[in-house]
Amino acid sequence: MKTKDELIDALLDLAFAEDVGDGDHTTLSTIPADAWGRSKLLIKEKGIIAGVEIAEKVLHKVDPAIKIDVKIQDGAEVNPGDIAFIAEGPVRSLLVAERTMLNIMQRMSGVATMTRKYQDQLKGLNTRVLDTRKTTPGMRMLEKEAVKIGGGKNHRIGLFDMILIKDNHEDFAGGIEQAIKRAKEYCAANGKEDLKIEVECRSLDDVRKVLEIGGVDRIMFDNFTPELTREAVKIVDGRVETESSGGITFDTLRYYGETGVDFISVGALTHSVKGLDMSFKAF
Repeated sequence: MKTKDELIDALLDLAFAEDVGDGDHTTLSTIPADAWGRSKLLIKEKGIIAGVEIAEKVLHKVDPAIKIDVKIQDGAEVNPGDIAFIAEGPVRSLLVAERTMLNIMQRMSGVATMTRKYQDQLKGLNTRVLDTRKTTPGMRMLEKEAVKIGGGKNHRIGLFDMILIKDNHEDFAGGIEQAIKRAKEYCAANGKEDLKIEVECRSLDDVRKVLEIGGVDRIMFDNFTPELTREAVKIVDGRVETESSGGITFDTLRYYGETGVDFISVGALTHSVKGLDMSFKAF
């Protein structure tokens, strides 16, 4: 299995392959090979910045000779006119790196900004907002990193680091009891005892059944109303972690948090995000 750094490297390879192709002919034809210059990362919109560390990787992947002076770190609140960093090096390299770096930083900063907005809506509560697997293909590691930068928590990264028994698994397996039983047997037989098991419940009866079966780490309340969620939290009574999911919007988030649920998963953190406006300008 590839590591996080290996996945990011593969993403950057693909990004440059589709953008640069056999060469940036505009830059090659207009900029002398020995030209040296500086560019600034200029913020043009209020939000939370994310991707500064990745930007350094992008720039150095293009040209290790580029020097970067970071002014603002990941996770900071930024405003129009702020300069996040200054990069100095061969002009051709700065221009080649520009769009790929901006695409990543704008996307990550948009995710971080959205996450901060949602987590702030839960101020004063113990509930944490979670991301989902509804991410841009190839960019999951970066988008999930941006969620953490914005103050949220990551759910599972993929299908490999947690068992999440959802409605389709339950139906195909012949019910919740069979699905949980097989999951525990699988973990025991394959040395995966450290994998946490979460089970999606569609009713209060499902919640009671899962608690009776035992052996799970978290229960997800799928498409429950806030009222049903409050009742479900009382039934669980702290015996396992709890999570609300399904159709929860920014406007209803606080109502769910006030039920005492531990986590609220929100696909919108990554699937409905506007990139934060910024530019990379000669300086």
